[in-house]
Amino acid sequence: MKQLLIGNEAVARGLYDAGCRVISAYPGTPSTEITECMSKFDEKDVHSEWAPNEKVALEVAYGASLAGVRSACAMKHVGLNVAADPLFTLSYTGVTGGLVLCVADDPGMHSSQNEQDSRNHAIASKVPMLEPADSAESYAFAKAAFDLSEQFDTPVLLRMCTRIAHSQSIVDLGERVEHATIPYVKQPAKYIMMPAFAKKKHPIVEERTQKLTALAENCPFNRVEGNGTELGIIATGTCYQYVREVFGDDPSIRIMKLGMVNPLPVDSLKAFAAGVKKLVVVEELDPIIEKHCRAIGLNVHGKDMFPMVGEFSQSMVAAAFGKPAKDYTGAQDEIPVRPPVMCAGCPHRGLFYTLAKNKVTVLGDIGCYTLGAQQPLGAVDSVLCMGASVSGLHGFNKANGTVPANKSVCVIGDSTFIHSGITGLINVSYNDSPSTVIILDNSITGMTGHQQNPTTGYNIKGDPAAKIDLEALCRAVGINRVRVVDPYNLAECDKALKEELAVNEPSVIISRRPCALLKYVKAKPALRVNEDKCKNCHACMKIGCPALRIRDGHVSVDATLCVGCGVCSQLCAFNAIETQEENA
Repeated sequence: MKQLLIGNEAVARGLYDAGCRVISAYPGTPSTEITECMSKFDEKDVHSEWAPNEKVALEVAYGASLAGVRSACAMKHVGLNVAADPLFTLSYTGVTGGLVLCVADDPGMHSSQNEQDSRNHAIASKVPMLEPADSAESYAFAKAAFDLSEQFDTPVLLRMCTRIAHSQSIVDLGERVEHATIPYVKQPAKYIMMPAFAKKKHPIVEERTQKLTALAENCPFNRVEGNGTELGIIATGTCYQYVREVFGDDPSIRIMKLGMVNPLPVDSLKAFAAGVKKLVVVEELDPIIEKHCRAIGLNVHGKDMFPMVGEFSQSMVAAAFGKPAKDYTGAQDEIPVRPPVMCAGCPHRGLFYTLAKNKVTVLGDIGCYTLGAQQPLGAVDSVLCMGASVSGLHGFNKANGTVPANKSVCVIGDSTFIHSGITGLINVSYNDSPSTVIILDNSITGMTGHQQNPTTGYNIKGDPAAKIDLEALCRAVGINRVRVVDPYNLAECDKALKEELAVNEPSVIISRRPCALLKYVKAKPALRVNEDKCKNCHACMKIGCPALRIRDGHVSVDATLCVGCGVCSQLCAFNAIETQEENA
């Protein structure tokens, strides 16, 4: 059966058809759809779940593998940093049931805080990595990864990237193949990584790498296309597709398409290089293949032709090879710029306005609320990684720098707080930090597309689940001052902020209102501007709401965007922003 699937859907179907029984993940663009698609399959076949963070997700997959079934986890590239701790030791323990870790990189940083290359994790952890170049390979490689995992007693990394994860191509689907559960057998020397056992496992890992390298020489994941002798190009993933689009069936070139990107072959690369006059590696981000080629004695071009940063394109590849310019996309030359902005009615806006008005230093975190850094709010001073706002605020205040503790706060979302903020708050409490932590609870994991989390009361399938009580949790870790505010109520937010900053002890403010885009949130009628009352002071524009606009010098409300939250009306000293009834 042939279907048109995005890469992430194809990965999910490949995992499922390979007999995967458990998958755990934390949502993160561009990896989210893998687990969402898996959750659509019957629970009797595969258990799907959202985990609090990526480390937990990998440990869940490990536990399922230990129990003898095929398991998987999924995350974006920065999530692999969080999961690195178990990954590096899993490389030593190996697996029982096959274990596949799907990681999605984000060249170009479309939705990420850095542009790291996950191939470095594969090399450092000494774990094999496959990289598909389209949806068909995403399906095939996901299935093959389980066989590879069990054959070589290792977790396997499946590297996606934004373009492959979210582009569509045709996949020839098969049927699910069930695999018998491998009976659990107690194996201390295999699974207990105390030094005496771990020392014996490292040589086994190195031996495994040699065997995998031998496999890479003639494996089905790598192939050579064409017989040209003038130019040889080595490429993987998206870059392979760009090369094919630029050169087509040019008989003067030869392409070595690598699907297994760790470990890399040696002899087959040397043989490929020997058959061409010029050798070029086309790879996004780090020069990993290029360095490998140089290390084995090949004269190769790479980053002398291509940049170290950013996402490549067909046009970039064409220009690098001196090919004539061509419109590969058919897109318009001038597309209006539409920078990301918090939605109309976003519950975070009122809280950020309060922070900006009080001129406090704000340590931010990863989520929709990062947009609070943009003007006109400009309310965020730093963003590092999941959970860093809480720990960072503690360090910032303990440093006794030029900004006093009563003029600094941190903000963190409900899902991010569960992911990595709890331990930071424990540290704030344990070390008696006079820090005010603000949890922005919008009742969902917002930025990645409304996934459930342990604070929402629902699981990945939308079924009722245990719900974390944030107030009780904060008190349980030693925070005595915990209060809840409505971010639509500016006076309430202002009062709470000033009171908590005034005390010399840890405190938590929970800014609670559901995301305006949730289906169960019913918008109120759009507001209107009474031009007779409006003085054109533009005070309402300070909140940066996309529903407010200036036409012919006057502020007006876009009724197609306004949800009637009323935050803007609280800024108008002239009561010019009215409800439909007041304006009638």
